[in-house]
Amino acid sequence: MSGVRLPPALHHRDFRRLWSSILFSGVATQMVSVAVGWQVYSIHHSAFDLGLIGLAEFLPVPLLALPTGQLADRFRRTRIVAASTLAEAGVVVLLLVVTLNGAHQLWQFLVLAAATGAAAQLGTPAVRSLTPEIVPTELLTGALALRSIAGQAATIGGPAVGGLLFAISPEAVYALGAALLALAALYVGLMQSSEPIEQAAGTPALRNLLGGIAFIRRTPELLGAISLDLFAVLFGGAVALLPLFAKSILHTGPFGLGILRSSIAVGALVAGIRLARKPLGRHAGRTLLLVVAAYGASIVVFGLSRWFVVSALALAAGGFVDMISMNIRSMIVALATPNRLRGRVNAVEGVFIGASNELGAFESGVAASLLGAVPAVVAGGVVTVLLAVIWPRFFPALTKIDRLEDVAPAPEPLIANAG
Repeated sequence: MSGVRLPPALHHRDFRRLWSSILFSGVATQMVSVAVGWQVYSIHHSAFDLGLIGLAEFLPVPLLALPTGQLADRFRRTRIVAASTLAEAGVVVLLLVVTLNGAHQLWQFLVLAAATGAAAQLGTPAVRSLTPEIVPTELLTGALALRSIAGQAATIGGPAVGGLLFAISPEAVYALGAALLALAALYVGLMQSSEPIEQAAGTPALRNLLGGIAFIRRTPELLGAISLDLFAVLFGGAVALLPLFAKSILHTGPFGLGILRSSIAVGALVAGIRLARKPLGRHAGRTLLLVVAAYGASIVVFGLSRWFVVSALALAAGGFVDMISMNIRSMIVALATPNRLRGRVNAVEGVFIGASNELGAFESGVAASLLGAVPAVVAGGVVTVLLAVIWPRFFPALTKIDRLEDVAPAPEPLIANAG
């Protein structure tokens, strides 16, 4: 039989629908991010304003994390994800209205950034729990890599398309983004495998709500992996400052900004394809530390570069090693967590991820305002390298992980106490 063979996980109907939903929603989100970043920076030409957008998106995450995690462990996860995606589409429609009215006031973007963060958080624990729920265990490694590939493919196409459309018509970015989010909600709404999770009888409500925190605290591999990601991207992230670098340092326009954002995803996509075809072998814990250090080094190169091509290549290298780091962390979370706790564990992990991205964007804006953009980015990359060096002292269990397939949930008595 000739032709291209689908990866095994994509033969699973519901995973195929989930994968398509992630792809469409990712393209929409990345398109909108380019438009919002360019419009916000154009209001006052302020790096601090870009940081405020990141902070506004992050603030709902810790406030809603525990209840949305509990929600994902009590109700049908596909319905939660569909509702969340439709809510994000509604926010994009409001951004279209703001754009039609001139887009001259920062407060409107801040309010809608907070609304975006709240809508996304509603579905984050559920969508991150769906893959290990619907995919057989023997296909999980490839499915997680494919899930990341969908996100990174969206990050490649979304910013480039968003930048190109924005140069033609800012309104077109938001109109297409809302349509893609509606399509993503439809795809996930058609899934049939997800079922409500049965909760243990007699467990106190507060203990149920805090079950994810308790489980992570008692699982050092989980705590070490997600906290390393938090601090590495908190200090080493430079994405929020890309509009500044594009306009004021590299002297390019909206399409160039889209290419810079896409460069990160190009590197990540290459790594994701490699992981889907050949999963990591031994020494996964040590590999995690090495790729985090390499990520920090790539950020240093980006911060020092004055040439567009070198900057794009540095971002691509960072995306490549960051994808490996993300895959290792996702596998540890998926394999170490029982299904009935996945929503709550993923909710807590989502706070770490949100802090490393949105709160990291705020940190980048503040640091750039105080130190200058270049010193802030370079210093952040150096701190990231140092974190990878010292982390084994705090989490030796993380370093000792050999094969990811050997990671397993904690014994049932521990799970019962945690949930």
